[in-house]
Amino acid sequence: MVMDYKTFALGLAQDAGAIIRKNFMLGMKKEWKTDDSPVTVTDLAINQMVIDAVKKEFPDHSILAEEGSDFSESSEYIWVCDPVDGTIPFSHGIPTCVFSLALTRNGESILGVVYDPFMDRMFFAEKGEGAFLNDKKTSVSSRDTIKNSLFGVCSGWKDAQFDFAGIVEALKGERARMTDVGSITYMGMLVAAGEFAATFFHGTKSHDTAALKVIVEEAGGKVTDLFGNEQRYDREIKGHIISNGILHDRLVQIARATIR
Repeated sequence: MVMDYKTFALGLAQDAGAIIRKNFMLGMKKEWKTDDSPVTVTDLAINQMVIDAVKKEFPDHSILAEEGSDFSESSEYIWVCDPVDGTIPFSHGIPTCVFSLALTRNGESILGVVYDPFMDRMFFAEKGEGAFLNDKKTSVSSRDTIKNSLFGVCSGWKDAQFDFAGIVEALKGERARMTDVGSITYMGMLVAAGEFAATFFHGTKSHDTAALKVIVEEAGGKVTDLFGNEQRYDREIKGHIISNGILHDRLVQIARATIR
């Protein structure tokens, strides 16, 4: 009997979380990839676990993951995974990271799970069914002003597609609060929980956004590219703005006016 998608995704998240907790320590060994981001044995082990599980349970599906894929563009269903989002804090002894997994159908995120194994926060959503945190419905904030709202803004990367200096200055001008905890998915998860008003992401990899697309929107928020457009999540993306929905149009306006 084929397992249902929800049971499969939540089971993988629990298994990944167990590996993350087991391997978490100070002095963790890491290697550096060509984009100057770290990778650990934990990233690689969870990535391979996901590939093996998907190919066993759903052999017609593809996998697009940060540390290795089994991918065909012709696949109707593609699982999009970040085995450890927040490898930098994780590998330096800071317990701020998550496992992230989405199922896309023809590029649309239809299921997402994000799991913080240290706080045991399991976010889950299926399209049209609402968003949940540990089996209780969750929703975005009702903040309608930028002033004193909290925003997650990615720090600059060597090969970042977009420069966020203008966004930072614009948000400062409106007296926003800003932070970067080292995991874009973690911050997006907190938008779904009503803690962050929004996040800005300048990367191109869909594994940073695919699960958040369905979770945040099922929690009442909005997820687009940096310019307010919808995008597919089974291929490269143009960053994202993830918000509570109320502030979204204003944030898109800021991004369009300031991104270089």
